[in-house]
Amino acid sequence: MTTKIFRSIIISSMVVLIASLFVASSFIYTYFNKSQATRLKDELSIVAVNVEKYGDEYFDSFKSSVFRLTLIAHDGVVLYDSQANASEMENHLDRQEIDQALKTGKGSSARYSETLGKKTFYEATLLENGNVLRIAIDQLTVTALLVTMTPAVFVVVIIALVLALVMANKMAKKIVKPLNDLDVENLLENNTYDELAPMLNKINRQNRKINNQIQKLNQKSAEFKQITDAMNEGLVLLNKDGVVVSINDAAKKLFGVDDSSVGRDFLTVDRSLEMSSAINKAMEGKHSELREERNGNEYQFIFNRIESEGNTEGVVILFFDITEKAFAERNRKEFTANVSHELKTPLQSIIGSAELLENDLVKPEDTKKFVDNIKKEATRLVSLINDIIDLSQLDENSELNKETVDLYSVTKEVVEALAVLSEQKEVEIEVVGESCKIKGVRRYLYEIIYNLCDNAIRYSKKGGKVIVRLQNKGENKILEVKDNGIGIAAEHQSRIFERFYRVDKSHSKETGGTGLGLSIVKNAVAYHGGKINIDSKVGKGTTITITF
Repeated sequence: MTTKIFRSIIISSMVVLIASLFVASSFIYTYFNKSQATRLKDELSIVAVNVEKYGDEYFDSFKSSVFRLTLIAHDGVVLYDSQANASEMENHLDRQEIDQALKTGKGSSARYSETLGKKTFYEATLLENGNVLRIAIDQLTVTALLVTMTPAVFVVVIIALVLALVMANKMAKKIVKPLNDLDVENLLENNTYDELAPMLNKINRQNRKINNQIQKLNQKSAEFKQITDAMNEGLVLLNKDGVVVSINDAAKKLFGVDDSSVGRDFLTVDRSLEMSSAINKAMEGKHSELREERNGNEYQFIFNRIESEGNTEGVVILFFDITEKAFAERNRKEFTANVSHELKTPLQSIIGSAELLENDLVKPEDTKKFVDNIKKEATRLVSLINDIIDLSQLDENSELNKETVDLYSVTKEVVEALAVLSEQKEVEIEVVGESCKIKGVRRYLYEIIYNLCDNAIRYSKKGGKVIVRLQNKGENKILEVKDNGIGIAAEHQSRIFERFYRVDKSHSKETGGTGLGLSIVKNAVAYHGGKINIDSKVGKGTTITITF
């Protein structure tokens, strides 16, 4: 702004100076012309008197470098000229000033010579003898005058330009200083030019409006950040150039970045080729998805284009931790395959025995053995189906009627139910502790204790012992099933609660069971909000502790 004001002052000063010189030159030129005309007339009067008095002898004594005298006869013949040979001059009868003098006694005219660049003024008077006396003087034209004045004008312009530069610089700074000193935060409190008041009022109103909009945007931005940061899902917003506009906490954690990633190209956040390809597809308007394993978890990424009026403005990346879902899918597939296998085995045994009996291929004395086998496999099939039904109900997490159940009394019932099995396996089972009452589903609690005790008996050695301990610890109820059986290796301990998982599949037929017992235990304990802990050493036994 200072430069513009400075330039404007200089230009204005130069225009005014040039205009002033032009006007001054015009006035000088006019004044000079008038002075010359007056002087010419006065000089003519003096010369005419002397010519009348002294005759032609006066011309001999006339000497002037300024004025030119010419004597013309009444017929236009030049009789005398102070600057030229009269005999060589042409007839002057047609000259304007001569014609006027012959007619009226006085004549005057002015003629311009382009060749000489001069203007000549003429004054003529009629003498008593009928001749005409003319006097002339040359005067410079405006152009010639200006050329003559050029050195002086140049000096004046230089002096004026220097003064204008100095004054313009000071004036520009002085004019701009109040504007530079404006308090933009408090516009109405500034003491400056009155002419600026309407503009300052308008700017102040505009500032208030902008500040209100900024506050609303900041509030919306803060709300958006709070919402996105509270999300378990990851969210990343990219502009059309692939630069990160927003990234929530979940996404920062996954990609291992911080707030400095905002404003950077997404390639600096993640260099995965699959990720870049998915983003490019989304930019082109194609919906894309991607599954990747990161940090031991499995994630599903969804990429969608952000558009406005048909134009691509960016891409939103949303991703979910689907580790549990993927695990559940795999378990479901394994469970389905295992169920098919486990159901097929007893059914095939039943069908095989039935076909042999139907076709009389069994000796009479072996008939009972095949019937017992059919009964045994059918019982196993029913147990398997019951376990599958229990697991399905637990998976659905449906609300069942709860009641106050004494775990001690339930444990006693279980021990009685397993008495025959414990005798067959020659394993002693003992219940110790105290009454522990909890709110729960009796059938599920019975299944928990039954399956734990059943497993403990089946995997104990002959002459072994199983101890079931119940105790109250503050608000917690502790159920502990301890055996001195074969134990479980450390690498299997995290998987024994998976469905159909067996530590030693070669002994599965010997031990019996459906392979779902511990899965039912895990789900039933979770249903009651309990926790399971396992402590086992190979060859020394296993202790499973459940805390309600």
